[in-house]
Amino acid sequence: MIPFIDLQAQRLRLDGKIEAAVAEAVTGGAWVMGPQVRQFEADLAAFGRAKHALGCANGTDALALPLMAWGVGRGDAVFVPSFTFAATAEIVPWFDAEPVFIDVDARTYNMDPAHLEAAIEATKAEGRLTPRVVIAVDLFGQPADYPAIKAICDKHGLKLISDSAQGFGCTIDGHHPLKWADVTTTSFFPAKPLGCYGDGGAVLTDDDDLAQLMDSIRVHGKAVARDLEGRTFDHDPKYLNMRIGLNSRLDTIQAAVLIEKLKVFGQEIEWRNRIAARYNAALRDHVAAVPDVPKGHISNWAQYTIEHPNRDALAAHLREQGVPTAVYYPIPLHLQPAYDMYPRGPQGLPMTERLKDVVISLPMHADLDEATQDRIIAAVVSFKG
Repeated sequence: MIPFIDLQAQRLRLDGKIEAAVAEAVTGGAWVMGPQVRQFEADLAAFGRAKHALGCANGTDALALPLMAWGVGRGDAVFVPSFTFAATAEIVPWFDAEPVFIDVDARTYNMDPAHLEAAIEATKAEGRLTPRVVIAVDLFGQPADYPAIKAICDKHGLKLISDSAQGFGCTIDGHHPLKWADVTTTSFFPAKPLGCYGDGGAVLTDDDDLAQLMDSIRVHGKAVARDLEGRTFDHDPKYLNMRIGLNSRLDTIQAAVLIEKLKVFGQEIEWRNRIAARYNAALRDHVAAVPDVPKGHISNWAQYTIEHPNRDALAAHLREQGVPTAVYYPIPLHLQPAYDMYPRGPQGLPMTERLKDVVISLPMHADLDEATQDRIIAAVVSFKG
């Protein structure tokens, strides 16, 4: 069976650098928030063109940190796509706020700005919830339509989070999503394009005050520089808790892994785009749709996802050929038992409900060689169902 994502290929290509970095972190002994964390945060901020990058325990906490810092709570509405992983919506009820589910664009599978606008207007007209935040997802690695979404957020006075758990490194006309968003969040789950060897996440922002607040919240609401102005202490100020927080720190060992992976990440995005272009050229005439990346957009290709009207039979055929597949996401969030009581935009989510039955993802990773890719392509083309 061909690996769906070959994580060991990258490790071998890096030729012992990760193992050496881990050993150095272990022998250094600063296993929580050690010097490698600070170095990685600086490197990540530079890559993402952000003033601040803060590591945290996982990509879910990364989404929670700005909501906590902004005081999102009961009676507030947070607008999220339904066609995504549960974490995007999951963090909203943590704070007694409500997710409002938005449909996606047929081409990119990302949040539909027109449906977002309609949902905000409908929420305001109903008067039960106060619109506060939009969380746009860079699904499968492709950036959402940030210029359009940002204009809507500005019109209605809403904060904007770029959920780049899948899409970190994607750009629009050379700009990262943070050009438009108040915060970009990401995940370092191992299967992500920039993944560590466990769990990890990060938030990026250009807002100095917000960065300090999130830094405080991620470590039990600790006192930060803004809290210490004009104060004197006879004890260590790390035991001064200024606000309710989390325990959400990036482990030093994971930071050490990510330092080495970030060094080659830009090149790997180029490789992924070359692989995706080969897939598109070979499969365009054999499936219902191949990924459509708008002009000026660069995807990091976290997944390569096609559409096929007989998706399940295609998956079975490919499995017989030794080709694994995955379906993201067979049950959209607004149809899940945990979320079906929450509001959704007007006229429902017809595109999301269509896509759940036709999308299928093929093997994709930076080390996918042409011979293996040709085998995958041949298996897809040979399906006659």
